[in-house]
Amino acid sequence: MELKITCIPGDGIGPEIVAEAKKVLNRVAEVYGHKMLFTDILMGGASIDVHGVPLTDEAIATAKAADAVLMGSIGGDTTTSPWYKLPPNLRPEAGLLAIRKALNLFANLRPAVLYDELAGACPLKEEISAAGFDMMIMRELTGGLYFGERKTVEENGVRKAIDTLTYDENEIRRIAIKGFDIAMKRRKKVTSVDKANVLDSSRLWRKVVEEVAENYPEVTLEHMLVDNCAMQLVKDPAQFDVILTENMFGDILSDEASMVTGSIGMLASASLNDSKFGLYEPSHGSAPDIAGKDIANPIATVLSASMMLRYSFDLDKEADAIDAAVKQVLKDGYRTGDIMPSGSDNMGCEKVGCSRMGDLLAERIQ
Repeated sequence: MELKITCIPGDGIGPEIVAEAKKVLNRVAEVYGHKMLFTDILMGGASIDVHGVPLTDEAIATAKAADAVLMGSIGGDTTTSPWYKLPPNLRPEAGLLAIRKALNLFANLRPAVLYDELAGACPLKEEISAAGFDMMIMRELTGGLYFGERKTVEENGVRKAIDTLTYDENEIRRIAIKGFDIAMKRRKKVTSVDKANVLDSSRLWRKVVEEVAENYPEVTLEHMLVDNCAMQLVKDPAQFDVILTENMFGDILSDEASMVTGSIGMLASASLNDSKFGLYEPSHGSAPDIAGKDIANPIATVLSASMMLRYSFDLDKEADAIDAAVKQVLKDGYRTGDIMPSGSDNMGCEKVGCSRMGDLLAERIQ
């Protein structure tokens, strides 16, 4: 199979971690008989330095011509970088917003996985973390409160701000279909999170999700109010498979879920459109303070590449091989600095750099 992938190395540690993800993908291609066609484009600060803008029309066209996009990280030090003296529409992050809009990316996927070998970093009680967890938070990305009509007015001398939460049934249906499709590749359970006891938008959300569920008889659907879900994430995270929710709730819950894993350096993410096209990136930032030092953790980007194989190319075996390689490297005791046990008791672990971690992962692809 020929895979056309546009890569955005980006800023900070981005080029380093994308290089290691490419290394692993090339190994997958070698083992499974595929051909990887990588094309790099500039975005963020790297594009500003060359083109004066965070994303060019040419770069967008290149991304659209690919089967998927793999991204490193965008941005720099907001206090010292000259990029942040520019108007907001010319700063690095504006490129990310622009490409999401250009590619019509409406479904955000944020997995949260607690690996056995990293359970000690989990902030939850041991009796909870011992059960482990592996969940996928599916967040609607382009609607809801963040994109509704807003205004600030003054009435009778009192300032008043108004934000409107709006969803139509088509917006809900398309994200629900994505959620159920992904549940079919996992453990076949969807927890739809809303606030249907208060909000009309949530009541419509619940109704449309139930309509979609009728087409997926193998998938178990449950509804959960968002406040209860926030509690359950720290009480019993093992109960969740796919959490399906709207934009603002997903924004909050995905951050909560990432923290209970104990390390954001291990967390991948994806944003999908109506087709199988997606943009895949680590959940962490550009870490400019460690850029170029070969100490960044590439695992989140490698796991993002695994998601790309699974959801854009339907190459589940190949994705499983990457996931297994990550687990094996951790089991073998290799750690980058961010996940290295602290103190004199390093639990027999060996500290390695970014490039070496990429080598170790590639070697374990079978």
